[in-house]
Amino acid sequence: MPITPQQFAEIQRRLSGKGKPAGGESVSTETALAGRGTAVPAATVILGIDPSLRGTGYGVIRAGRPDPVLLAQGTIRCPARWERSRCLARIATELRDVVAAHSPAVCVVEGLFFAQNLQTALIMGEARGAALATVAMAAIPIFEIAPRKVKQAIVGYGAAQKDAVARMVQRLLQLVDIPDPDAADALALALVYLQGGGRSALNPLKPV
Repeated sequence: MPITPQQFAEIQRRLSGKGKPAGGESVSTETALAGRGTAVPAATVILGIDPSLRGTGYGVIRAGRPDPVLLAQGTIRCPARWERSRCLARIATELRDVVAAHSPAVCVVEGLFFAQNLQTALIMGEARGAALATVAMAAIPIFEIAPRKVKQAIVGYGAAQKDAVARMVQRLLQLVDIPDPDAADALALALVYLQGGGRSALNPLKPV
């Protein structure tokens, strides 16, 4: 579905942090994200994961006042020449280290999406399974959020591009540099959970 000029203007306003929404009342992006959700207790550590065989993104944030704090972020990369089994082992090993280092109270993963290619869907499922099993073995509750709803909550547009999500994550976490796209998606998941569902009315979240 094409984006309208009004939607484009709204996305630009959100990314710049300036201007007023259509109703005339100035509302910050952070306030808009807070929406109707239930507040997450301070000091809660949240792990976001964007699973992929060749580039699994992860991000760890801690709830804070007034702003969340970035604890860790990164992308677990696996060369194209590696067998899938080797990639899955690396995903599990590195995520286990992240969990051990930060002891997250909850994990949020990207929900399943429709894939036209069956082989792609199977490979994505393997990466997702490796990530879920690793976190579940640490007895951490896991929830999922659909990619479109994450984009809607973070950027205000469900079909937003990865660079728009990354720039908004950079702003919300006050980062010096724009995060890697896969890590940004993982951080976006954690931020949406932290804000209790945001403007997209994601509550109740779906447990995995």
